[in-house]
Amino acid sequence: MSRREQEAFESEDLLKLIRPERWTRPLVLASPHSGTRYPSDFLAVSRLSTSELRASEDTHVDAIFAAAPSLGVPLLCALFPRVYLDVNREPLELDPGMFSDPLPAHANPESTRVRAGLGTLPRIAGDGQHIYRRKLPFSEAARRLTRCYHPYHTALAGLLRETRRRFGHCILLDCHSMPSTAVEGGRDGKPDVVLGDRHGTACDATITDAAEAALTAHGLRVRRNKPYAGGFTTSHYGCPAEGTHALQIEFNRALYMDERTREPTAGLERLARAVPLLLRAVSETCGMSQAAE
Repeated sequence: MSRREQEAFESEDLLKLIRPERWTRPLVLASPHSGTRYPSDFLAVSRLSTSELRASEDTHVDAIFAAAPSLGVPLLCALFPRVYLDVNREPLELDPGMFSDPLPAHANPESTRVRAGLGTLPRIAGDGQHIYRRKLPFSEAARRLTRCYHPYHTALAGLLRETRRRFGHCILLDCHSMPSTAVEGGRDGKPDVVLGDRHGTACDATITDAAEAALTAHGLRVRRNKPYAGGFTTSHYGCPAEGTHALQIEFNRALYMDERTREPTAGLERLARAVPLLLRAVSETCGMSQAAE
């Protein structure tokens, strides 16, 4: 990456926050893995093609939920890709084998996610291939944390505080997608949606019940917590006792895009039509919906 390219990337806005004109529901929506802006210096040290790297993207999830601001709910999206930095991890969930110098003493190199190659800086892309040509200096991880990770979580935490101040409570919907090959079929076939509430610890069951009912009414097959019970974001922010509920939503990618070309299909519009029903259902749980002004 040339100095000019580096300066352009450093000055580029890597988050997108769309606020509603009038905030009417105690909800925050986040799409942490739909980003498609690949820095040229990252591509230079990757041994994979862009198409191979994109296997990790939750492509088009931001488009599925794009109507949220018009429905009175803010939408936060990361614009950088998950393989560059994954905000759904602890800040220092890092694999020491990826770096040419030691990690800080407070890093977490032994988590299940790190061992799977899916730490804050992932070692592998979505199809299991190793990403990097060589080891990275830890300073590169620190730079990405400063540029991408901390601004994202600062923005998200601020939205949650603002929601609680306005409404007295908050529901975070963390929006994702999953490869169709990631889930096993049951008696009724593969699930269209997996809801993750950390087995009831990150979100009140009435909210998860309402989300499942709304999606089922839209004709979608819903499963809970298997194989995705929720990641760092869900566990870190979800604290029902303090009035913050976090629910992870995973849509089966085969519903709305060609998984080979990543082009959207007509199914994207069908999922988008489910969003108003979903937001209304979860925000009205136990009388939670109210005007913000």
